[in-house]
Amino acid sequence: MEVTIVGAGPVGCLLACYLARRGHRVTLYERRPDPREEGPDRGRSINLAISERGIDALRRLGLDGKILAAALPMAGRMMHAPDGTLTFQPYSADRTKAINSIDRADLNLELLDAATAQPGVEVRFGHRLTGLDERTGTLCFESGEERAEVVIGADGAYSAVRARLQQLPGVNFSQDYLDYGYKELSIPPRDGEFALDPGALHIWPRGGSMMIALPNPDRSFTCTLFWPHETLAALDTPQRVRAYFAEHYRDAFEMMPDLVTAYRGNPVGHLVTMRCSPWHVTTGAATVGLVGDAAHAIVPFYGQGANCGFEDCVELDRCLDEAGDDFPRALELFERRKTDTDVIARLALDNFVEMRDKVGSRMFLAGKRLDHALERVLPGYVSRYELVSFSTTPYSRVARRIARQRVAAALGGAALLALGFAARRGRGLVRTPEAE
Repeated sequence: MEVTIVGAGPVGCLLACYLARRGHRVTLYERRPDPREEGPDRGRSINLAISERGIDALRRLGLDGKILAAALPMAGRMMHAPDGTLTFQPYSADRTKAINSIDRADLNLELLDAATAQPGVEVRFGHRLTGLDERTGTLCFESGEERAEVVIGADGAYSAVRARLQQLPGVNFSQDYLDYGYKELSIPPRDGEFALDPGALHIWPRGGSMMIALPNPDRSFTCTLFWPHETLAALDTPQRVRAYFAEHYRDAFEMMPDLVTAYRGNPVGHLVTMRCSPWHVTTGAATVGLVGDAAHAIVPFYGQGANCGFEDCVELDRCLDEAGDDFPRALELFERRKTDTDVIARLALDNFVEMRDKVGSRMFLAGKRLDHALERVLPGYVSRYELVSFSTTPYSRVARRIARQRVAAALGGAALLALGFAARRGRGLVRTPEAE
């Protein structure tokens, strides 16, 4: 079978590898020039945090070792208070689990090389999709037309493939923007070394806004501001930029010699959740489907965007097994994944509030300590963060399991209190009405 994938980003390239392994011929169309020749886009990319779901997808193709060699493990969050106080929050109770910081462009290059190394995979750059006839499989590019029996849109949140499907009767679509933008900054090495601890994801929570920083192999940090649009727009002079950072991010401000240039020169990105249903149509001679952000774009606050997209590739590969490589049937089966992607979209929004407003509070820290304590004493108890980041448990099952665990923990706590009360009563330490 010949398959056309629109979008040669990380998800499109990984899916090409999976399909080529099954013996399909794959053509990838990408609107941008070849990044191996022109260089990648810079200035608006959030570093990715690859965790178990993404690693599992890479591992199945033998790509995990090479890609993780270029990543840096982060075992927890390092919170930066306004006064400069640092607080480390491990991601797991035993402090052994970590998420992995990797540059989006570097990851894309590795996966592009992996895809083009597969027999039967061709990548055509500089092909912007301008139209699609889902009945005939005709794809219109600025350079001409092509035909395909199977078209899969892996072309991101603003997918041109999905834009066509949205026009069809029976296709639902919604998008919800946060009133926040993001802007990339950086912290360069200091005397050739990391200026901050490279083993942590650094967060400056400021109640209503925040900045994060992830380490890079060149010993720099990629920083990302998540601010209300009005705050981003208000810093419209070098003096205001310097004054604001000196007041709210003093420790970082001292590490950012190019702050003003980067702040004024880098664009503002948007944060959006997109939902679409169904993810595929089969009409006439062609089947058209969606994967990754094209089907279910989410905000980046659980570090699951790429991981979720990579897991899509695993699930679609599984569906092709079930369907005997019948793409219309496989894409129909693939729709069951929407239950999971709806859950992670909600969790990602919830985690933004947690990272922005709660992570520095004493109550939140106490809750995290309790979570880790319960992991140590209750068999089978695992925190929500660990289930999302360090397992491949379907997202919808994570939500149900956490609900059951909370009930069990509450009942267990009540039982322990009752046992303690009974023991004290037996020793005469508690007076009861009968004893009066």
